[in-house]
Amino acid sequence: MNRAQVWFVHLANLLVAGTGIAWVWMLFFVEPADDFALLNHPLQDETQAAHVLTAPLYLVAMGVVWALHAGPYLADGERERRRTGIALLALLAPLVASGYLLQVSVDETWRSVWSWMHLVTGAAWIVGYLVHQLLPEDAGLLPEERGETDA
Repeated sequence: MNRAQVWFVHLANLLVAGTGIAWVWMLFFVEPADDFALLNHPLQDETQAAHVLTAPLYLVAMGVVWALHAGPYLADGERERRRTGIALLALLAPLVASGYLLQVSVDETWRSVWSWMHLVTGAAWIVGYLVHQLLPEDAGLLPEERGETDA
């Protein structure tokens, strides 16, 4: 991936994660101004809308990651950061599916299921993405693959 593509992926992740974290904070940790308030924070609806509107950008970024990074690395048998990369790939489907299903569910039980699934997979994605970015490049390689020998 070139620099512009890498920054696009980071920016898409930052936007969708940032709006998601802000919305969760407003939803669960902010007290409403008065007992009759419909929202906990005046920008709660706008933050949720920003999260929903940045999600397609994030999906395009994930397509770029698959086409130019994850797919070729898996095909080549690349081992650097493989565990965190595979964990992120495994999180992607439930994260995206729960986000979409949350938007179209009308039954309160299913809305709760999709909401919690999206919250848990989203939190795991953020942690996994940060770990994946911060690991050394040779993380996951066997000692002999790193050029280390038993001297």
